[in-house]
Amino acid sequence: MAELQVSEEMKPWEQHSAVISIPRYDYKAPSSFLLRSFSGFLVTCPIKREKSATKEAMTILDKYLGAIDTCDSEAEKDPQNIATKRRKVVLSETEKCVNDVENKTLDENNGAKEVPEGSCLSTPKSDANTGTPHPLSLVKLTRSGLLLFTFSNDRCPDVVNIVSNIMQSLESGSLKAPLWCHRILPIQTTCVLHEKELGTLVPKLVADFMNNEGKELARPVKFAVGYNRRGIEETESKGKNGNVSPVVLLDRNKCFEVVAAAVKGIVSDSVVDLKCPELIVLIEALPVSGIPIGSPIVAVSVLPRKLIMTKPRLCIKALVPDVKSKK
Repeated sequence: MAELQVSEEMKPWEQHSAVISIPRYDYKAPSSFLLRSFSGFLVTCPIKREKSATKEAMTILDKYLGAIDTCDSEAEKDPQNIATKRRKVVLSETEKCVNDVENKTLDENNGAKEVPEGSCLSTPKSDANTGTPHPLSLVKLTRSGLLLFTFSNDRCPDVVNIVSNIMQSLESGSLKAPLWCHRILPIQTTCVLHEKELGTLVPKLVADFMNNEGKELARPVKFAVGYNRRGIEETESKGKNGNVSPVVLLDRNKCFEVVAAAVKGIVSDSVVDLKCPELIVLIEALPVSGIPIGSPIVAVSVLPRKLIMTKPRLCIKALVPDVKSKK
């Protein structure tokens, strides 16, 4: 009776958060970022609400990941091999089953008890041993109000299409507006913030964009470049001598120059237009914890106009209207 009374008093979101476990940080990420590129999502949320936002983001993304494209030929032949494993759980005494994003047993602290194998609450042991792990990993950042999710090596999803579908569902009302997640930036690739790295990656992304959507664009092609160093400029690390040295970044003007040259190298008849761009290159600095000084990591994405807002600044659209900023 006591457990039943507690569950009745819990709010819907509290019941929901009690079911979904927060994934652990991927502590191998810092060294991996220096060796190769990642795709994924950068989520903004209120400060001190990161845990709630993580649960909410995992729930939203899990609905739209579906059968993720992989670089693996075997996975392409059999989509079932890459389907995200789910487990069934009970939200309340009504024994209603919902899909979860991880193959983990319920936490005893949440009031769950052991149940027979094969029942609604049970998680087969084979899932833990042979099941495919969730494709998204949570990366620890040095700044509050940001969440970074990355895909594993064999995942090559269309992150732009995933975010586009999420926004369409929100606009149509088929997806409930999130409480904690403000924006979801699709990350097509990452690299060290160096001129050579940007000069190599940006042309590839622009070429892919033009092959998929460029035929429908009016000429000359209007483009814009956004460079956000949120969370990096404030990051300071102590050296061996105890002195504090700020992180050195590529100059903003130099970054714009490199990216603009890369765009024009692929689209010769392109012009800069900050008001109504049709092709947008976003460079977002990622304050990844553990990254050595002098090797800042950035997310690079080439996005269509429908996902972008230009006022008050060039950035990804918010998932829900910002009432406070309007006031």
